[in-house]
Amino acid sequence: MTNMNFHNLLMLAVDAALVASEKILEIYQSDFTYDTKADLSPVTLADEKANEIICDKLRPTGIHVLSEEGIHSPWVERKGVQYLWIVDPLDGTKEFIKKNDEFTVNIALIENGLPVLGVVYCPVLRELYYASPSVAGAYKVIIPENFKTGVTHPELLLNNAVKLPVAKKSKHLNVVVSRSHRNEETDKFISKLEKEHPAINFVTRGSSLKLCMIAEGIADIYPRFGPTNEWDTAAGHAIVLLTGGEVYQHDSKEPLKYNKENPLNPSFIAVNSNYIK
Repeated sequence: MTNMNFHNLLMLAVDAALVASEKILEIYQSDFTYDTKADLSPVTLADEKANEIICDKLRPTGIHVLSEEGIHSPWVERKGVQYLWIVDPLDGTKEFIKKNDEFTVNIALIENGLPVLGVVYCPVLRELYYASPSVAGAYKVIIPENFKTGVTHPELLLNNAVKLPVAKKSKHLNVVVSRSHRNEETDKFISKLEKEHPAINFVTRGSSLKLCMIAEGIADIYPRFGPTNEWDTAAGHAIVLLTGGEVYQHDSKEPLKYNKENPLNPSFIAVNSNYIK
């Protein structure tokens, strides 16, 4: 596939995230229940409904979709494709269930194994992060409360976006860690950082908002040694990349790769552009 119109694909992904988020919020504000999947992770009606909406929106592009929920394109069909959508319709289901507001909708476009376009939207905080070659970078915008999908074109929302990163390099090392998945290996890595840096600030955050904090420059480094899958990181990875940051495998120092037969990610480190410099 050639001559990709990244601008149109970005607008489509933004629209899909916003429409899916309306359904997510409707369920979030109700007395919902949840089930447990075979891997013991939770799933709600919001995950399933958001997945239906997003996949319906992306299907006309003709690009295969890999999504955490539902039936996605099998490996034999995805193997070797140039472009692939990777979707997490509700990243941070544990945060959703706890009702701490730190969950997101993640949509990414992969080109030859690397993310080139990403959309991350936090429905409760109304924070939209997006990145694409068509806008030459990554941006953040707060969606106004009076915005209604289907009435205002998503492109008009982006006029007030701020280019990332926005935070300046500070004398402290700002480390963001998972709210729900911190483990012993993470603590060992942090202990090493504490020996190398005299002043460290720590912050916890749920879902892909941790990667968005790296992109903003609010956090310098995000170590992740617990299990994640491609749909957990792809959109945030794209946003970090287009701010000049990196998301690399802890052992090999190579970038995280996507559209693998097994979607499980290795341990990784995300760093912002200030930390690299």
